[in-house]
Amino acid sequence: MICVICKNGETRFGKATVTLEREETMLVIKGVPAQVCVNCGEEYVDEGSTAHLLKIAEEAARAGVQVDVRQYATA
Repeated sequence: MICVICKNGETRFGKATVTLEREETMLVIKGVPAQVCVNCGEEYVDEGSTAHLLKIAEEAARAGVQVDVRQYATA
């Protein structure tokens, strides 16, 4: 796919680090599967992975987590 940000680069499979914040919770998740632009580095996370990330973040917020760094793992 052509990057929608720089409009020049092609995306390739790679890994991203995603930071999610909600009220008092900050969650950093490393190694998230993504399409990454070879030109500008913009990262695109697919819908399934995004849903999984949001579920993880919701569980962390409910558990009272303030700051956490995790490695991405599929369910």
